[in-house]
Amino acid sequence: MSVVKINVLTVPAEQRETLEKRFASRAHAVENSDGFEWFELLRPVEGTDSYLVYTRWRDEESFKAWMEGPMKAAHQGGGERPKPAASGSTLWSFEVVQQAAPQVGQPQSGS
Repeated sequence: MSVVKINVLTVPAEQRETLEKRFASRAHAVENSDGFEWFELLRPVEGTDSYLVYTRWRDEESFKAWMEGPMKAAHQGGGERPKPAASGSTLWSFEVVQQAAPQVGQPQSGS
């Protein structure tokens, strides 16, 4: 089964727009990576200043290859780097043990 990596970014309110613009500017940077399955940037609504960067991978090896290759290269870049928008980061790792999706063409309950 797939693995999920959630990067928890602590982002001060005044840096939220900066963070979202940076992710938008490199929106397709991960999509062609071998083993990549899904990405979402989740904005906090209430009670926290933490954004969640959700990625799903075929296996741990695919994630590690991306981390050591394309992701590392993108974050090393040349020239002067802008100040990070996040003031902290924690990586959570999970294995998918169950999943469900809507059943296409099946009647919905209450219909």
